[in-house]
Formats: sequence, structure tokens, C-alpha cells
Amino acid sequence: MEGLELLLPGNLVRTDPATIEAHSQDRWHAAEAPSCVVLAKSTSDVQKTLQFAHLHEIPVTARGAGVGYVGGCVPIQRGIALSLAEMNSIKEIHVEDGVAIVEPGVITNDLQQAVLEKGLFYPPDPASLKECSLGGNVATNAGGPRCVKYGVTRQYILGLEVVLADGQVLQCGSRCHKNKTGFDLVGMFVGSEGMLGIVTEVTLRLLPNPPARAMISCSFREFHEAANAVQRVLGAGHLPSALEISDKFTLQAAREHVGRELIPDGDAHLLLEIDGQESSVQSECAQLEKLLDELNVVTLASAVPEEECERIWEIRRAFSYSLRATGLTKLNEDIVVPRGRLVDLAKFSEQLQEETGYSIASFGHAGDGNIHVNIMVPPMENESNLKQVDEALDRLFTQILAWGGVVSGEHGIGLAKKRWFSQAVSPVAMQVHQTMKQALDPKGILNPGKFLG
Repeated sequence: MEGLELLLPGNLVRTDPATIEAHSQDRWHAAEAPSCVVLAKSTSDVQKTLQFAHLHEIPVTARGAGVGYVGGCVPIQRGIALSLAEMNSIKEIHVEDGVAIVEPGVITNDLQQAVLEKGLFYPPDPASLKECSLGGNVATNAGGPRCVKYGVTRQYILGLEVVLADGQVLQCGSRCHKNKTGFDLVGMFVGSEGMLGIVTEVTLRLLPNPPARAMISCSFREFHEAANAVQRVLGAGHLPSALEISDKFTLQAAREHVGRELIPDGDAHLLLEIDGQESSVQSECAQLEKLLDELNVVTLASAVPEEECERIWEIRRAFSYSLRATGLTKLNEDIVVPRGRLVDLAKFSEQLQEETGYSIASFGHAGDGNIHVNIMVPPMENESNLKQVDEALDRLFTQILAWGGVVSGEHGIGLAKKRWFSQAVSPVAMQVHQTMKQALDPKGILNPGKFLG
């Protein structure tokens, strides 16, 4: 990469073992060492890198914070690992326009806190919000608990600056909250997992921060009772900002990790958040407590002060970490089913657990059917283990698709779900994906080896 070092002076191109290793994988088990790492600090650095790579047909795999679960930023064909982590400036927060302009390396929680200080609200809130970067959120169209009311990352992206495979810089969208000028180019890049271009700037839509918030925590003896409560809440005309469900294994792991006194009794749990004006939040909270109290709950509690609500959220965000603390390998599958299939999913997970011998922990976003089905397996140290895991995943994904569900709601496809992508989309949809890829990246240098080959 001698020529690249001349284009990017100042020690931006690294080949030392520590940097190479740090950029070889995410939280999935696959890893591959890149030939070099570029620590980009500006759009110009990204542009020069891609111009060089395009000319010499060198693979480029973009990377944000590296906390993904599907191997999306693993440089499987080596080449250049292009890190955007140091492009982490919040360039502008404009209260009157209701927009923020950020670089892709900004950590999601840092933006949320910065806009909150100005009375604004950025709703997308993946569980890893204190670690994940906004560029990664864009690449995977990240979601989070508040999707049920507020939607996913795509709903908050007004404009993008994208460096294309040949180094051209594309500006798409605007800072306006409504825009119908030509094709939805912004939407094309959101969720594209770094295979169509590299995002170097994001213009985000912000909302007024709701002045009041309340949490309701309730637990049940059985998962199907919690799933029924979800339908009862929505059927009664309530739209919580979050509606989270968790099963027995998840709760037990959390009790071991964060403390039994913090986790309610019961083998299923439902967490609701409501927000809005203070009077309406108080009224709705009372209505929901009354409704839930009639559904055979084991425990029922509410919290209103902001700091108390946040304490409850921290417990929910600890679920993934609690499962990792079991010592088992957590295969975090972010499948989505039609909401009416939640009970069917719970029953199927129990059946799969019995047949495979693997523990299964299910929790997630019940309000939109996006449940994290975590298959808990011993460390995958041999081919036999990998084969058994793939067979379990085959069963899971085949059933999800048969119900009209999807194999990923927010993590993306990456490497982990590559083998199931052709099942998940129609032949025509596959052709359209490939046509778009060929048009924007004719030499196939951007994040190669993933679900489009």
C-alpha cells in the first residue's frame, strides 16, 4: 500500500499488528486481517482511499464502532479496512430547523445527549447506543425499543454525503423535513451495509423532546400471557413509545448478572414506556396500569421521574451483556415476525430448544414483532459445532419466512446470514440488488464477500 501512504500522509495508513487485529472483526465469530487500515479523518481521506482502491481494484470494507453482530465489517477479502471512527464531529445542531449534521463516527448516545441539552430528541436507540456509531446505524438501518412509536433510523435521515466506489462525492436529500425531488437516493444507501458507497456525513431529523415520560414494568408467569398483554395494550388504542418483552432464560441471566433484587419475579416480563405532555402521560399511565392489572400479572410497578425511568432502561439494555456473561456464545438473531405470531414464536423457540439442546433466550421489541432470538451455544471451536448451529438456524429462519417474517430487523445480513439471503428475497429482488450494486460499484470493491458475493 505504498502508493496509498503517499496519498494519505500523517500515519493514517496503519499496518501494525495491534491495529490490524482491532479491525479484523466485530462481535460475530468470523475474523480476517485486512492488508492495511486507513484511519480516515475527513471526506477527502475517504475520497482518496476509494480513488486509489478503485484504480487498483482493491477491496475496501468500511467500519464504524465495530459492535455489529453479523460480521458486516469483517474484511473477508482483506484489502483496506476503512475506519470512520475518528470522523466523530457533531457539526451542527439547529434548533429552529430541527436538524443535526454529524460525521459517521459520532456515538449515538453522544448525539442524543447533545440534542437533549437543546430540548430536542433523537429517537432511534439501539441497545448498544453508548458504543455504536451513527454511520453504523445508517449502514444497518438500526432500530431499538422506541421503533414501535417513532420508527427506525431511516425515518430520521434527511440527507447524506456519500463517497461512491470511484471516489465521486454524492450529496443526496436535504435539510428539509419533506422532500420529493427525484428518486429516494437517501433510502437506497440506508441499510446498504457499505456495499453501495461510504457515508461521510449525515443530516438527521430531530423532534421536540417529550416533556414527560413514564415506565411500566410488569411480569407474568408465562410468555404467552405477556404476548397477550401486548395485543391488549395496542388493541385498547395505546401506542407506547416502547413495548419490550423478555423470556425466562433472559430474566434468569439478568438476575445472575445485575442482581436478583433488580429483576422482577416471574418467567416473562413486559416493559412499557409512554411519553408526551405531563397530564396525558399521567392519565395514560393510570389507564395502562388498570388494564394490565386485570391480566393476571405477577408484579406491576411504574416509574415517572426521568432518572428512575433511565434506571429501568439500563436493566433492559443489560440483557445482551447478561447473556454474554453466561459464558455461552450468544447468536443474536434479530428476526421479525408479524406481531400476531409472538406466541407461535415462543412455542417454536421452546420446541427448538428441546430438539437441539441449545438454550434459547428471547427478548426484544414486541410492539413491532422484532424479537431477538438468541441461540446460546458453547464456544464454536470445531466443524461439528458449526454444523449443528447452522442446522438450528436453518430451522429458525425457515419457520420465520414461512410465517411471512424476515431474517433481520436491524442488524443486517453481513456474513452471518449470507447463506439465507436468497431464501429471504425473491429472484427479482435479488436481480434488482445486483443491478444496483453493479451500477454503483462496477469493480465490486465495496465490502465484497457479503450477501451479494
